[in-house]
Amino acid sequence: MTLTLYQQGLFSWHEWVQALSARIAAAQAAGDGDLGDTYYHHWFSALEHMVATKGVSSFEELARHKRAWDHAADRTPHGQPIELQLSDFEP
Repeated sequence: MTLTLYQQGLFSWHEWVQALSARIAAAQAAGDGDLGDTYYHHWFSALEHMVATKGVSSFEELARHKRAWDHAADRTPHGQPIELQLSDFEP
């Protein structure tokens, strides 16, 4: 997703590096031991931030979709594809 959004011109690579670096630095300042197991959490957090600050989506809409995916994953048997349903978006 990050590469596609970059290639479509949503942000420059320099902007991306700055956003990811800032997320990692903030996590380290908050006590993240930087053992490598949280790197992709920081990556995803930086991507969410870029998408929201560039106006492609809002933080609220991103959170709504995350909750829907979590709900869909919870009801999906292991090994089966996760499929979103309208009911996954209900509170």
